[in-house]
Amino acid sequence: MAEPLLEIKDLAVQFDTDEGVVHAVNGVSLKIEESETVAIVGESGSGKSVTMLSTLKLIPQPPGRIVAGSANFFGRDLLNMESSEINQVRGSQIGMIFQDPLSSLNPVLSIGKQLTESMVLHLKVSQEEAEHRSAELLEMVGIPNAKDRLKDYPHQFSGGMRQRVMIAIALSCNPQILIADEPTTALDVTIQAQFVELVKRLREELGLAIIWITHDLGIVANLAKRVVVMYGGLFVEEAPVKELYANPRHPYTIGLLKSLPRLDAKEHHRLLSIDGIPPVLYETPKSCPFAPRCEYAVERCRNENPPLETIAPNHKIACWVNVDTGEER
Repeated sequence: MAEPLLEIKDLAVQFDTDEGVVHAVNGVSLKIEESETVAIVGESGSGKSVTMLSTLKLIPQPPGRIVAGSANFFGRDLLNMESSEINQVRGSQIGMIFQDPLSSLNPVLSIGKQLTESMVLHLKVSQEEAEHRSAELLEMVGIPNAKDRLKDYPHQFSGGMRQRVMIAIALSCNPQILIADEPTTALDVTIQAQFVELVKRLREELGLAIIWITHDLGIVANLAKRVVVMYGGLFVEEAPVKELYANPRHPYTIGLLKSLPRLDAKEHHRLLSIDGIPPVLYETPKSCPFAPRCEYAVERCRNENPPLETIAPNHKIACWVNVDTGEER
């Protein structure tokens, strides 16, 4: 079996705050294969963005600290790289799109300057070659009059167009992995759909592996091959996307899916919410972090944190309870 493109093992990340140490990520492991799309899903504060930002050493240190784990990429551990080494990986081999393109783009530099900069740095091409490639990239992501628009500045683009520019920048050095951190949050529903279709097309044309971070399970239904559900700094369920939607096995995943409207429903049902709020983790969870909000919780859930275990082919959950029977597994 081929080696995974990226393998994260036992990653743990903490943040020092005035109130105490926040244990944001608590020993998560994840494999990314070539050309696959993996979605990491969870509500705000679950640790999904911190997981991927830490992998590229993009969290501010301090207050953040990567206290354990590894992230192997082409036989090298990203977490042990010096700044000069990780800078060569960022943008060139692993690209990233952030949720707010206006704050990610430099307002005083033209789009052309921001596109050509990384190509000149990483690919060692001439300015003329970089400008030609930049126009091609803008055309690829669906921006008309691409050559003329290289002279424009971020404020001259709409929100959807700025996000397309961010994709072009992320793709400029032909990365193997594209990380999209809630890239559709600031877009309206129509533009969201266009954006997802664009990413799907680029994945098929370029053979990219994509890690899509989101709080919205509805977004990834037709995009991802595999979904990882995160809660309280831990992965609580992992399964192929069709299996997860058809047969969710963790109470948190069940709750997320019940909160989504369904177009294929034969009867109208009231959308449900999950009572309570996510935990603030001032210590590593010693019990199931979802137990205070879980309708299935038993005594063991409040005393012991379940590991992520395989319950079916390619399907893992971190739960002590069989949700069909309500009894301990």
